[in-house]
Amino acid sequence: MLYTALLFGLLGSFHCVGMCGPIAFLLPVDRTNNFKKVGQIFLYHFGRILAYSIIGLVFGLVGKSLNLFGLQQQLSILIGVLMIAVIFIPIKTFIKYNFSKPIYMAVSKVKSALGKELKKKTPDTFLTIGFLNGFLPCGLVYMAVFGAIASGNALQGSLYMAVFGIGTIPLMTSAIYLGNFLNGQVRQRIRRAIPVLVVIIGCLFIVRGLGLGIPYISPKPMTEQVDASQNCAPIISGNEVITN
Repeated sequence: MLYTALLFGLLGSFHCVGMCGPIAFLLPVDRTNNFKKVGQIFLYHFGRILAYSIIGLVFGLVGKSLNLFGLQQQLSILIGVLMIAVIFIPIKTFIKYNFSKPIYMAVSKVKSALGKELKKKTPDTFLTIGFLNGFLPCGLVYMAVFGAIASGNALQGSLYMAVFGIGTIPLMTSAIYLGNFLNGQVRQRIRRAIPVLVVIIGCLFIVRGLGLGIPYISPKPMTEQVDASQNCAPIISGNEVITN
């Protein structure tokens, strides 16, 4: 399901430009030396991807613990349902219960540290800014985290989030070079398209969990694959024929 992570990254990066664009615009890159500028941008993206990978590793472990109970398929279906539910639940519900308040309280120090780093120009600054940027609250990151959990494996969860980060690189790099290049009308269309993307990917997770036998999309459960591959040829022992 890594392709869903790439889709999240590529299409979701339009949302990222709106949320994290100001940070990209304010990066203290060297405007006089293109070679140095490319290196600084690389460090920024590497920091973001490193942060996403750590997040994926943690939530991949959560998925692995659930997978040990044989719940991987059910988990995939549940993740898909949650993705779709988040889109259709009115925003007023989230505001009313303020689900994100603990998260915003936890990242207040991250924002403070990020503000200090934006004023520096040392080589490690860009790596630090990218790393801190990766931990800022973002709806699309939360959706990608669902995918990391559904992977059911720490390494796969880390890889899922890393691929998500790689998908955001093209547009985020364009934001650094071109600044605020998306007009209001384009942004509005993108905001309308993102929920559709999330619903489609949610449906893909549900189909994956159903185990319909579709290669790469909905493979059969591992137990069924093992049963189908068993050798049913007769075994000859002396003068007797034993069948499996």
